[in-house]
Amino acid sequence: MKRLLTLVAILLPILASGQQPVSAQKYLERMAGKGPLKGTLLGVTVRAADGKTVAAYNQDVRMVPASNAKLITTGCALHAFGADYRFETGLGYVGAIEDGTLKGDLYILGGGDPTTGTGDGIGLAPDALFWKWKTLLKQAGIERIDGRIVGDGRLYEGHLEHASWSYDDLGTYYGTGMSALCFYENAIDFAVSAAAEGETVNFTQTYPETPWMHTENYSLTGPAGSGNSLYLFTTDLAPYAELRGTFATDRAPKTEHFANKYGDLSCAFEFWKNLLATGWEVTGGYARVDRSGYIQGPDFIQKDVAGKPVKIGRTQGPKLEEIARETNWRSDNFYAEALLRAMGESASGWAVYDSCAVARKEVLEGLGLREDPIQLVDGSGLSRSNYVSARWMADFLDAMKKSPAFPAFLGSLPAPGQGTLNVVKLGEGAQRVRMKSGSMNGTLCYSGYILDEEGKPQYTFSILTNNATATNREVRPVLMGFLDFLLSL
Repeated sequence: MKRLLTLVAILLPILASGQQPVSAQKYLERMAGKGPLKGTLLGVTVRAADGKTVAAYNQDVRMVPASNAKLITTGCALHAFGADYRFETGLGYVGAIEDGTLKGDLYILGGGDPTTGTGDGIGLAPDALFWKWKTLLKQAGIERIDGRIVGDGRLYEGHLEHASWSYDDLGTYYGTGMSALCFYENAIDFAVSAAAEGETVNFTQTYPETPWMHTENYSLTGPAGSGNSLYLFTTDLAPYAELRGTFATDRAPKTEHFANKYGDLSCAFEFWKNLLATGWEVTGGYARVDRSGYIQGPDFIQKDVAGKPVKIGRTQGPKLEEIARETNWRSDNFYAEALLRAMGESASGWAVYDSCAVARKEVLEGLGLREDPIQLVDGSGLSRSNYVSARWMADFLDAMKKSPAFPAFLGSLPAPGQGTLNVVKLGEGAQRVRMKSGSMNGTLCYSGYILDEEGKPQYTFSILTNNATATNREVRPVLMGFLDFLLSL
């Protein structure tokens, strides 16, 4: 009903003047600056399959794309690596194997696989993954470990997160960073529930365990109607975290997902636990090796001088096209950053963000695009330092149509009602739309394709809004009204 009223409000002045609403450009100009879009920065490009512009508005104005940036990341990764590419995780050891005993440390050698231990439908659940690793150990003649399980994520240099990410995002599940060895998307689950107003919020860590962490609870139970503003503030510089914010008395108990800055150590710890639980003997506990080569355990730190691990085997993650689909359907920041870091590592041997940006630029140039008109600093769109114009986004989407990876790229985009588009409602022909949403406070973007009856792109579009004071819930029906109009052409 709200969308219908919006359409009527836009079309009625045109009809009253005796004009016919046959032009997408006229519809767009009538829509801009009215109602929820009043004072909002709007950029739009709609292009037909033959390259002709159907409608445009502020199409060269650079705007924050939010998660529309994932279109660029997944498209570039698919084009660079191919849809069948798989991340690999290796096992290796330092020491010697004697009579079935590894006298030394076992290393889990991270290769950047973001799906390690996720059990999310494309990544194996921990027990299934650990069974594969134990099979590799047996094939290498290892039945007992007289040493430690060491998580090694050193393949990727640089910090876990991009420096421009908002401070309060860094402790959330959607603002978690990555090294080359991750676990459970580097997230920690907490069961939280309200206490009496003014009292500390009840919270219990549920999975995974992180016995090396010290967490202080400074959160408070707020009055009814005050919502949920819980944040976990944490860092990889020290195993310390603080839960801050409020949780209203009328909120139902829930599971909150926060960031784990020690995914490599979690991976080692969970594999160590699994080995012990299934009858293996491991005498040395668990640890991680940091970027400086220091072995760190729950109660020790020492310089690693044992040398480079001898590899004994590897396991592979899901196909890249599956990761790209999950990235775009769920708007998964962690997966998107993993794809960007992989491009940097592959192109230059460096996974720091500056090298990743150079690698992405090279892929874009291979697609016939210049990066000069835009600015991209991360892979997920979490940064507000990203700037993309509607015209450039449409150029990128058109360039992807010529890529060998286009079928996988198009297949990674949800239709209305799917994934993060579950709140999107369109009229007749809605299933012809494939697009990615992007949202932040004051920002709502949609970019993608409208397909013809044969499933081929009929229109390429990018609709970007920034600086809105109206809520996304209010802005969305206006933008969907424009897409409904395009579907009617």
